[in-house]
Amino acid sequence: MTVVTTTQAKATSTTSLLAPIGGELIRGLHSLAPRHKGSVVTIGAFDGVHLGHRAILEQVVAKAKQLCLPSVAMVFEPQPNEYFCGDKAPARLMRLREKLMALFAAGIDRVLCLRFDAKLAELTADEFVQTVLLDGLGVKHLVVGDDFRFGCDRRGDFKSLRRWGQRADFSVADSKTLEISGDRASSTRIRQALAASDFALAEVQLGQPYGISGRVIYGQQVGRTIGVPTANVQLKRYRSPLSGVFAVTVKLPSGELLRGVANVGVRPTVAGDSKPLLEVHIFDFDGDIYGSCIRVCFCTKLRDEQKFSSIDVLKQQIERDINNARTYFNT
Repeated sequence: MTVVTTTQAKATSTTSLLAPIGGELIRGLHSLAPRHKGSVVTIGAFDGVHLGHRAILEQVVAKAKQLCLPSVAMVFEPQPNEYFCGDKAPARLMRLREKLMALFAAGIDRVLCLRFDAKLAELTADEFVQTVLLDGLGVKHLVVGDDFRFGCDRRGDFKSLRRWGQRADFSVADSKTLEISGDRASSTRIRQALAASDFALAEVQLGQPYGISGRVIYGQQVGRTIGVPTANVQLKRYRSPLSGVFAVTVKLPSGELLRGVANVGVRPTVAGDSKPLLEVHIFDFDGDIYGSCIRVCFCTKLRDEQKFSSIDVLKQQIERDINNARTYFNT
């Protein structure tokens, strides 16, 4: 991946983190260069990069190839609803790194990631079009939903973008809503499915099993002391749409796919953390994967997370969870 930043030092550190992704990540308007002008653009949260999103991305990529221009997806960090709603914002389906990987895998050439702060939030619709789309990207074709709204004045919509396009010589197309078996493809629908532990519906909407990817970190080693070592993935400020104990599959960096049992939560018996952690016990595995990126896909929910009176009682429950997960996979 190429990362455009204001200083070489920053570029070097960011590139090392995101290099395996492929494509070009542009962090902020200040990182746009003259060579970035002239593009086919789409704008959105793209949380989950589900089948509805992928239909939009296919539309963008196809138009970019037709016009011999780069395709650009514009996203925001934090997401606008997180900026305005804080902890009350919906849980994310994926973190930024996962989103970038999915966008580039869909064929997008560049991702422009704008920091959503007070300065950006205060832009009027006209200022956003002039500053970001025209001065920054030199947009030639824009793909947005017909219900797309933007600007602090909320005056920006599909019709106003078309009027801008007529004046500034860029075309605007709407992205059609994708329905799957009569159900609208949406991030909200996927969150509802995950909350109900309906992993089959989530998979239908996503086009793949729902999973969380992340780097394995050192934990408190409590699992190892009770004979159940776990691979821990920090969720950081990201709030998971899942909570509880699950039967899972785990994809290792080698591509090997293994089975296991996972807990997503705050570990009330051991730590009582305020931020959730993903802990995975991989069946019949004793390899060293600290520092490696793994992908954990959720198959079925076994129980809710709960606080136990002692570590011994917790150990007994974990053993039951492991047996229940093995039974699930065997049947």
